[in-house]
Amino acid sequence: MEYTLILDILGVIAFSISGVLSALKKRMDAFGIFIIAFVTSVGGGTLRDVLLGVPVMWMQNLTYVYVIIITAVLAVFFRKKLFYLRKSLFLFDTFGIGLYTVAGVEKGIAEGLPAIICIALGTVSACFGGVIRDILCNEIPQIFRKEIYATACILGAFSYFVFLKLNLPLSLIFIFSGLVVIIVRLSAVIFKLSLPTVYKKDEDIEDYW
Repeated sequence: MEYTLILDILGVIAFSISGVLSALKKRMDAFGIFIIAFVTSVGGGTLRDVLLGVPVMWMQNLTYVYVIIITAVLAVFFRKKLFYLRKSLFLFDTFGIGLYTVAGVEKGIAEGLPAIICIALGTVSACFGGVIRDILCNEIPQIFRKEIYATACILGAFSYFVFLKLNLPLSLIFIFSGLVVIIVRLSAVIFKLSLPTVYKKDEDIEDYW
């Protein structure tokens, strides 16, 4: 479980920065910035733990809360440097989903759940915090757009079990599975890859109503 804790903490840091940057773009006050950082960081993990019927991680271990507070303060303090990094919000969000996907899969395995459920848990862990963040920031959640987002998490979670079958060391499985998520997500953006759309070009859906 040490690996899971480390992955959770790293995911919290990445998602905290992602949440702070989103809140700053909307010019929220200090309270709003903290709330967005908090729900982005632990929203997915909270839902994961509730589904598993286990104690919610940040309620049992205040380290998560301290990490969110410290990361949020530092992110606000160094916001100019973070915004200077092009597409920093996208990068931190991508690292976050990679880390949380693996952490979710690992928790499912620890509970003795089937592989397909573990993959679902990994995807929920990675995506749900971002969904809450986008809704509170009045944005369409990325998971509901045509961008490859949840698909990257699913592929990363699936690759975890592939690497497991290959009898790779657990530490390498964590790293490689997370990298699959990150590489798929980055590649999709760089090469403008997306999921098929059900809408025709120039189709006005309002015409049907």
